Amino acid sequence: MNFLEEKILRDGVIKEGNILKVDSFLNHQIDIDVMRQTAYEFKRRFRGVEVNKVLTIEASGIAIATLLGHLYDVPVVFAKKSQTANSTDDKYISQAYSFTHKKMNNVFISKPYLSASDKVLIVDDFLADGQAAHSLIDLVHQAGAEVAGIGIAIEKGQQQGGSKLRAEGYKVESIAIIENMDWQKQTIKFRNQPELSFGNANLTIE
Repeated sequence: MNFLEEKILRDGVIKEGNILKVDSFLNHQIDIDVMRQTAYEFKRRFRGVEVNKVLTIEASGIAIATLLGHLYDVPVVFAKKSQTANSTDDKYISQAYSFTHKKMNNVFISKPYLSASDKVLIVDDFLADGQAAHSLIDLVHQAGAEVAGIGIAIEKGQQQGGSKLRAEGYKVESIAIIENMDWQKQTIKFRNQPELSFGNANLTIE
């Protein structure tokens, strides 16, 4: 069992409707040590993959993406879900359905921040049906850029998002993959994965 699986079992809460709440450490309050270890593990798993930009979607993926961008020393871009007064009209736009919020969102990236020369590592906190990941892939393709890989903190393996993305040929690395959850018993079964090669978030990875 790896560090993220242990954290989920200790602090996660399962809600009816196949919802896993990890507000206490991932997407409301942020546990920096967990985020740091997550970023280092992504860097390890994508070793040898050329990356010059990290991409996520607001808001919960930003913490992971920022720490990973620091490790790669590359810019971090996040797709926005809402227009603001200073939003540019010159942007790439896609749509993403939120499994958690049960709504469709328009997401966009201003064109100057994504270009055809970019090798983009997509990261996010959750992968369920793959809607958010596919919207980010669409934005990358609109720019003529390349998807270098997809890093996910928690994948709901009982849903089809991860399987679809892998079948499409994308390198998808998920640190915790949930096979099933029981909200009444508050139990979670994780998919077996190779043991992590380190447990120290201070490890330096070249």
